[in-house]
Amino acid sequence: MTKALTFPSDFLWGTATSAYQIEGAWNVDGKGESIWDRFSHTPGRIERGDTGDTACDYYHRWPDDLDLMKWLGVQTYRFSLAWTRLLPNGRGTVNQPGVDFYNRIIDALLEANIQPFVTLYHWDLPQTLQDEGGWTNRDTAEAFAAYTDVATRAFGDRVKHWITHNEPAVASWMGHFHGEHAPGFSDADTAMRASHHILLSHGMAVPIIRQNSPEAEAGITLDVNMMVAGSNSAKDRALAQQADGSWTRWFSDPVFGRGYPEDVRIGFEQQSGKSFPMDYVLPGDLQTIAAPIDFLGINYYRRHIFHIPTPDNAPQTIFPAEKTPENWTDIGWENYPDGLTHMLCRMAFEYHPPKIYITENGASYDTPPNEKGEIHDDLRVNYLRTHLAAAHRAIEVGVPLAGYFAWSLMDNFEWARGYKQRFGLVWVDFDTLERIPKASAHWFRQVVQENSV
Repeated sequence: MTKALTFPSDFLWGTATSAYQIEGAWNVDGKGESIWDRFSHTPGRIERGDTGDTACDYYHRWPDDLDLMKWLGVQTYRFSLAWTRLLPNGRGTVNQPGVDFYNRIIDALLEANIQPFVTLYHWDLPQTLQDEGGWTNRDTAEAFAAYTDVATRAFGDRVKHWITHNEPAVASWMGHFHGEHAPGFSDADTAMRASHHILLSHGMAVPIIRQNSPEAEAGITLDVNMMVAGSNSAKDRALAQQADGSWTRWFSDPVFGRGYPEDVRIGFEQQSGKSFPMDYVLPGDLQTIAAPIDFLGINYYRRHIFHIPTPDNAPQTIFPAEKTPENWTDIGWENYPDGLTHMLCRMAFEYHPPKIYITENGASYDTPPNEKGEIHDDLRVNYLRTHLAAAHRAIEVGVPLAGYFAWSLMDNFEWARGYKQRFGLVWVDFDTLERIPKASAHWFRQVVQENSV
């Protein structure tokens, strides 16, 4: 019989969502338009023309979803604030119905002994700010600092865990370089400029959090998927190094006081044939970005393998022998739990954050209800089990891992993929909005109860 893996007694178990993916009510009670409202309403941007207009209708159904969290037994819930629900134009007049909405959620969570873990920015920039240049405009960092002040004054007496940004790499590269996310641009210089102002806004926000919520922890969540070369060829190694540099080091290095990695900037110049002097990085910016944080959040889903086949490296051993449902999720991401151990150890021992939370980890499997209304998503259970075991291995070697948030509480709007991809522990029927806990929810409930896998 396999021995159970027990986690530290103060380990936090939670689940996570983000505002645009679940709330719906996109123009209700004074909420302003965000870039994802605009982007999802642009023909051809989202699979099947889906939008987040209704999503899971969490705005109206959140008490039922809180009951699901109570049933799961989680000690914490990570969710994001919709910037435009608090400040419809990104700055200026505060929208009181938006403040009241989040006050109700926070108070109800605390009454249920569930710690609110709040993300300030999960990609839904106010469209008004985008019209002024968005993250390419330095003024947007100032606007984010002002928004942080509004949010932490309103909720900082009760919220004791704040994340400034979720995955700035995705907001930067997917939104401004690859064009697959809002606002949909495809230019390297634009993406680099946006990434700097996002990081600058993080650094500007941290002291505001400390001032308005002095007993709270402040941190940032980075996307740290594992990047590896598919062979020992120079081309494969260069591709993997640039990918790792742009997705991980470009953000973690400046956050931890090392500035931007020069090899990544040079790599962008070589790829585009253009010069990127980064003259928008002003004196003092790097010191601002490196404001000390209390924790690092990491989101881990998969391993990326970079390979250009050549006659010299045709035999490959690094790739899975066969793409099966067990090692390849429905969204086309490899199930590679050892990568989580690797990245936890790397981030802990290279950057030395005071503590780490796994703020997202999960798998997309579209397992529907059977004739009895039951959802036997055994592949998701296997994914979660193996990744929690990987997290436990990291703890055993000294990684200061303090908590785990399963992504996601429920099926939701999966950005450019619309509603086709399902990451939830709870099934959502997007026609009726019925919620059905999956087998993975029952399994995760037991993990939380026993504090072990």
